[in-house]
Amino acid sequence: MGVSRWFHLIYLGNLLWAPVFDPAAGWADWALVAAVVVAFVPMYVLSWRRPEMVRRWSLVPAVVLGALATPFNAGAAVLFVYAAVFAGLSESRRVAMRWFVGLSGLICVFGVVSVVEMPYRVWALLPSLVFLWVVGLVQVEWAEREREGSDLRIRTARVEHLATLAERERIARDLHDLLGHTLTAIILRAQLVAADPARAQEEAAEIERTARAALGEVRDAVTGWRSASLETELEAARAALSSLGVEVVVRRDPELVIVGSTEHELALALREAVTNVARHARAKTCHIGIEAHGGELRLVIADDGVGGHAREGNGLTGMRERIAALGGVVARTVAAGTTVTIAVPLKVAT
Repeated sequence: MGVSRWFHLIYLGNLLWAPVFDPAAGWADWALVAAVVVAFVPMYVLSWRRPEMVRRWSLVPAVVLGALATPFNAGAAVLFVYAAVFAGLSESRRVAMRWFVGLSGLICVFGVVSVVEMPYRVWALLPSLVFLWVVGLVQVEWAEREREGSDLRIRTARVEHLATLAERERIARDLHDLLGHTLTAIILRAQLVAADPARAQEEAAEIERTARAALGEVRDAVTGWRSASLETELEAARAALSSLGVEVVVRRDPELVIVGSTEHELALALREAVTNVARHARAKTCHIGIEAHGGELRLVIADDGVGGHAREGNGLTGMRERIAALGGVVARTVAAGTTVTIAVPLKVAT
C-alpha cells in the first residue's frame, strides 16, 4: 500500500466546508461528516485490497452514501468523484462513461434539491462535477493501459509456452531418429559378435565408436532444450566458491517468481559473475542477492576481493548483451572488492 493512496483521502476535507463556515452548523452536521468518513474509508481500502470486488464493495456503496449525504452537505459530492475513479478502474470505457453520466445527473439533481443555501451549494457541487470527468477519464486511460500490458504479458507467455512445446516435439523426433538408427546398428553388431567370436575385438571397437558418436549427437540435439536455473546456479556457486575457501551468503526473496526466459538469462549472468570471482577476486566472502526493488528485479554479486579496473572480457560483454535484450542493464563497480548489479524491469521478469 503506497503512501499516495492514503494521501488521496485528503479530498474528504470537502466535507468540512459546511460545518466549519456555516454559523448555523451544529452537532448534527459534524456527526454527518464523521459518519461519512467512517463509512467511506473501508470502501476505499477495499478498492485496492480487493480489485475484483470494487463494484460491489466500493463503487455502488460510494454512490449510495453520496446520495444520502449530499442533500445535507454539498461537499459530500466528492464521493461521486471517488465513485468515478472506482468505475474507471473496474469497468470498460463504455460502462465507465455511463457511470460518469449518471453521477453527473445526480449532482445536477442535488443542485436543485438540497437544504444547502445558494450560492454555497453551487460552489460545493460544481468542482465535483468537473473533477468527476477529469479524474475519471484519467483512470479509464490508465486502466486500459494496464489491461493491454497484462494481455501482452499473457500473450507473450503463451507464445513462449507454445514455442517450448514445439521445440520439445522437435527434439523428441530428432532423438527418435538418431537413437533408432544407432541402437539398431549396435544390436546388429552385437549379434555378429555372438555369431563369430573371432571378430569380437573388431566389432567391440566399432560398437564403442558408434555409441560415442550417438552420445555426441544426443548432446547436440538437447543443447537447445535445456535452460539454466537460478537455483541450480546458486548451488553450483556455493560449491565452487566454497571449495576455494570463499564464504557464500545468499539473500533471495522467497515470494519472487521469475519467468523462464528471464531466469535463464539471469542464471547465465550469475554463472559468469561467479566464475570471475573464482578466477580473479581472491575474495573471502561473496554476497549474492536476488530481490525486487523500485520496479526492477536486481541480481547483485558482491565480493570483498582485490577489485581492480581490468578491462572487461568477453564474458561480461556477453552478459551485457543478454541483459540488454530484456531491457535491463549491468553495472560493475570496483571499490573494496567488486560488485556486479544486473537489473531488469520487473514487468519483464515476473
